[in-house]
Amino acid sequence: MKASERLLKYAVIYTGSDEDHAEQTPSTPEQMTLAQVLAKDMRDIGLTDVSVDAHAYVYGFLPATAGREQCPPIGFIAHIDIVNEFGTSEIHPQIVKEYDGGEIALGTSGRTLDTVQFPDLKQAIGKTVITTDGTTVLGADDKAGVAEILTMCERLVQDNLPHGKICVCFTPDEEIGHGAALLDLEKFGASYAYTVDGGAPNEVEWETFYAAAADWSIAGVSVHPGDAKDKMVNAALVAMEINGMLPPDEIPAKTQGREGFFHLCDMSGDVSAAKLSYIIRDHDAEKFSQRKQTMREIERKINETYGAGTAALTLREQYRNMAEILQHHPDAVEQAKRAIRAVGLTPVSNPVRGGTDGAQLSFRGLPCPNLGTGAYALHGPYEHAIAEQMDVMTEILLHIAQA
Repeated sequence: MKASERLLKYAVIYTGSDEDHAEQTPSTPEQMTLAQVLAKDMRDIGLTDVSVDAHAYVYGFLPATAGREQCPPIGFIAHIDIVNEFGTSEIHPQIVKEYDGGEIALGTSGRTLDTVQFPDLKQAIGKTVITTDGTTVLGADDKAGVAEILTMCERLVQDNLPHGKICVCFTPDEEIGHGAALLDLEKFGASYAYTVDGGAPNEVEWETFYAAAADWSIAGVSVHPGDAKDKMVNAALVAMEINGMLPPDEIPAKTQGREGFFHLCDMSGDVSAAKLSYIIRDHDAEKFSQRKQTMREIERKINETYGAGTAALTLREQYRNMAEILQHHPDAVEQAKRAIRAVGLTPVSNPVRGGTDGAQLSFRGLPCPNLGTGAYALHGPYEHAIAEQMDVMTEILLHIAQA
């Protein structure tokens, strides 16, 4: 079975994770449903010691072939959850064969894919594109990675290819930041690993953001507006003032590369009370620290202006730049680059404007660069995958597994 065929099989099993139930893992029962499906497929392929734990982590292994027993065990990881953005459990993939380079209508949604807004589509001309129907995500993030890892394992077994021990784990709740938290590293047993959770097949990512969440709670003073002089503190206006004290150009829509940002994710409130939720990102440790200090200074100024307790800031660390770890493990990155060159591509290593399970795992002691999947425009209704690039990713994984 090709990786793209597996993607279609898994995409229709809805597995959106849920931030509102993040205290439990998995955060949604559908993830356990897919975990069980994957476990069966892994056993059918020939993986050994396949198991699903109580938190929907799926483990499976391929023992080393004769003569490769002394090779370091290599891990391959992908996540089974998808972003929960559309409030629906119905996902309807579309298949566009021999793409002609024009607009692709996404079902009857009124949305279209084109090469102007999505330049990566130029690579897909003459190839097969898998899209959404324009009303949901596709789920290629990261079911494309799941499909490619399983297809790689199937090829190793069917073609009797030489390899060291292969360790596979599929994780839940990556999209809400918990994908690596409960992965049992001792059980997994890999010396190093790769998450397969990126974009283009020639990507090897080993540098992520430093990341924190910043949550504001603003207490206002609500009185009749006709008698509000020197009494009212409008919490909604204070929230607007807080946002106005941040650098206006340091937001996701105006930054790129290694440029960091403050991102307002959610806001609510009225005169009496308001809330703001931000994420803070930067690739530089010192600049990241300065961004957090900027938030603290705003809290101090607001409370000086409106009275103690008006604004309460909660800062929560999310993950650190995995370059801190992977710079000491260049062999894992170089091995991936050699595999990419082996399929005729030129490897690139751009800084990840986000995070991966690999960031947390690297700091837990498992060096873990991130590889591509052949999927693009993730986390939205324009998400799509190029079937032939998924085949290329399978070949790259095979080269890594046999190295």
